[in-house]
Amino acid sequence: MCGIVGYIGYREAWPIVLKGLKRLEYRGYDSAGIALMNNSGQHIYKKAGKVAVLEEFAESQDRSGSVGMGHTRWATHGVPSDRNSHPHTSNNDKLSIIHNGIIENYATLKEELIQRGHEFKSDTDTEVLIHLIEDIQEKTNVDLVEAVRIALNEVVGAYAIVIVSQDHPDMMIAAKKSSPLVIGLGEKDEYYIASDATPIIEHTNKVVYLNDEEITVVRRDGTFEIRS
Repeated sequence: MCGIVGYIGYREAWPIVLKGLKRLEYRGYDSAGIALMNNSGQHIYKKAGKVAVLEEFAESQDRSGSVGMGHTRWATHGVPSDRNSHPHTSNNDKLSIIHNGIIENYATLKEELIQRGHEFKSDTDTEVLIHLIEDIQEKTNVDLVEAVRIALNEVVGAYAIVIVSQDHPDMMIAAKKSSPLVIGLGEKDEYYIASDATPIIEHTNKVVYLNDEEITVVRRDGTFEIRS
């Protein structure tokens, strides 16, 4: 089973997300990754193997930033490898996603996106979803949250997702269908996102469980919104 941890607030995200991933190791997984947002942009670290391998890999790299999300993956589409590990990015590398679940119609969507010029770096269904969101946003000129909503209406399957964007570094988007996702409300305008309460229980006991097909937007300024 895959695991999700996300944080946005005023503290450094790396130690919070990393510790959360370690608390999710009981679920079983074959790779791990973390995405961070800071003043220099988006930084992604991901490795096949245990969380300890990821931790060692990133030890000498810039791990600053108060927005971050992490994932432990159990391979479905694509063998366990660095390239198939989450997070995955959009075609323009501005959007990143982590995802629990399965997109059943990913092959058809992927072929359509390839015909429109998209190039893929992994064998996963998850990468197809983030490319689809980018494609919709570029074609329709809607905002990112609306592009996520439209894309999720086009996919068949189950999902719990978290998305960050270089163009909106103070915002995180999360959504779910048939896969659990919980939002933790911290202090001083901070939020936690997780696949279950295990990684965030030490930080807050105020949680919101998303219903199927709900999209939540959390921002560093403390605003919290749920759309359906």
